[in-house]
Amino acid sequence: MTWQLDERYETSAGCVAAGRAGEGPDLVLAHGWPWSSFSWHRVVPTLAQKFRVHWYDMPGYGRSAMLPEQRTGLDVQGEVFAEMLGHWNLERPRVVAHDFGGATTLRAHLLHGCDFERYVLMNVVAMRPWGSAFFDHVGQHVDAFLGLPPHIHKAVVEAYIKGALVNDIDGGDFAELVGPWLSEDGRGSFYRQFAQADERFTAEVEPMFGAIRCPVKIIWGKDDPWIPLDRGKALHALVPQAAFETLAGVGHLPQLETPDHVLEQVVSFLT
Repeated sequence: MTWQLDERYETSAGCVAAGRAGEGPDLVLAHGWPWSSFSWHRVVPTLAQKFRVHWYDMPGYGRSAMLPEQRTGLDVQGEVFAEMLGHWNLERPRVVAHDFGGATTLRAHLLHGCDFERYVLMNVVAMRPWGSAFFDHVGQHVDAFLGLPPHIHKAVVEAYIKGALVNDIDGGDFAELVGPWLSEDGRGSFYRQFAQADERFTAEVEPMFGAIRCPVKIIWGKDDPWIPLDRGKALHALVPQAAFETLAGVGHLPQLETPDHVLEQVVSFLT
């Protein structure tokens, strides 16, 4: 069973592309920025042997709608995650979240009443501060970046994504991560994500982390160049009931840098 996007759902933030595979307890995968559900494709086949796995490209990402006036901030993404659980009729799924999938699912759980059976947070955006000087700069000058020639825009996207990695990944995987952002719609959506980033969307839930209503495991690529290990440790301090594991020699994309180790950690906890 492999990753694919053969379902379409209308959400409050536009049309969403989604997929499912496997049989067993329900498991939902929440990707981050600037990825798509493709980032899970190396772990989906094994997970689908034990779970009914669900995934989708968040609005503004991958093969989902990328519209000029579309709102795709973390507030919207939390609402859409709750909507997707409704589309799939999931009342208490297991959830694995990466990067800003963390803030998305935390908002769904803590603000929108979504219950989870078990919950994995992997190299997540969850606490302030997040972003970087480049992140802030792009967000303040979106129109200038929208005017970049296509080949320079491609170089920006490639350099940005490479900055998340400390290990080489398959060339085809890298191309698939970059590809959605190279169309005309994708280019606009790429830069709009910077402009819509707002730390208040994590500030709203940070004081609530101790109220998470299910078993939690935090997994962190120890050498993450985007969200340092110290942020993972700080998150763990606010979720003291959580298990905490680090992956040595791994960057911000563990599911593509070391999928076997991710599966080992995730499957043992979820089962």
